[in-house]
Amino acid sequence: MPASLEYYLTCVSPWTYLGHAAIRAIVEKHGATLVIKPVNLGEMFKESGQVPLSERPPVRQRYRFIELQRYADWRGMKLTLKPKFFPTNPTLADHTICAIIADGGDPLDYMASVFAAIWSEDRDISDETTLAELLAASGFDSDAVLDRAKTPEIAAVRARNTAEAIADDATGVPCLVLNGEPFWGQDKLDLVDHALTTGRAPFRAV
Repeated sequence: MPASLEYYLTCVSPWTYLGHAAIRAIVEKHGATLVIKPVNLGEMFKESGQVPLSERPPVRQRYRFIELQRYADWRGMKLTLKPKFFPTNPTLADHTICAIIADGGDPLDYMASVFAAIWSEDRDISDETTLAELLAASGFDSDAVLDRAKTPEIAAVRARNTAEAIADDATGVPCLVLNGEPFWGQDKLDLVDHALTTGRAPFRAV
């Protein structure tokens, strides 16, 4: 049976932006299934003990900039370190992904365009006009997706995803979960590839 990976993410994360194409490549390489689950990162932080970026010590904030540049260079990706529209509320953007999935669509290309919009194009992903343009460019009916994204049903999907992420010990994003084993961070993708290649048993907390 093809492997299945839970993919926990939020549109506002630069690490999700940097890892998205690599995640897709690994999934394609192994013929795996990707279960895409946008989450409320703030709720996850409450469980994991992490704090918002603005509340982290200056040394960690400075090192974050180094790491972002390091991985953008390694992956050959354009990255704006201080986007014009960051921080911003990713809720509607996350919900559009949930809406596409709920209606049977494939959001992966659209997701890539949303991530790039904030992290390389200085666009506001909390703005409906921006999202409508990105949806249309990806071949979706933007009005229909946005209308669906604003429903309580879709809000409940992201809330459920968040609860599942917490239950899976996903402490941040992006996080892939393979056979119950969480791999947090786009810097763990080589380990995901190794686990899929070898078919080893999942590691568990003790």
